[in-house]
Amino acid sequence: MKALEVGTKAPDFALKNQHGETVSLSDFKGRKNVVLLFYPFAFTGVCTGELCALRDELPHFVNDDVQLLAVSNDSPFSLRVFAEQEGLEYPLLSDFWPHGETSRAYGVFDEDKGCAVRGTFVIDKEGVVRWTVVNGLPDARDLNEYIKAVETL
Repeated sequence: MKALEVGTKAPDFALKNQHGETVSLSDFKGRKNVVLLFYPFAFTGVCTGELCALRDELPHFVNDDVQLLAVSNDSPFSLRVFAEQEGLEYPLLSDFWPHGETSRAYGVFDEDKGCAVRGTFVIDKEGVVRWTVVNGLPDARDLNEYIKAVETL
């Protein structure tokens, strides 16, 4: 498992969100920088904490210049319930089938566990990875690092 490096062209994808709508990375090309966040599973403690922290700082991550996209290997149906339960209004994307295809393309799929690890990619408007961090499954990410990375674009 080797995550994409800074300077790499980010692979495009088309995944269903929690409302069953297809969202692609290319939807934002030339319009917005993207914070692409992979997380293992909805309803787990660390993931819920991270995603709620993002919810609480949403103006930094969803605005005229930036779009947050959170990806897990859950089905769109479970993501919808999770989003409603936690008040998450940004796109939660399902990398459920083909299982982990997008997570693998970004080098953050754990084959042994069958889920994505905590990989974050800040992608500029031209579709190039400008910043990345990958944390182990039990390790929450530092939200302030993302805010700084986005502010440098």
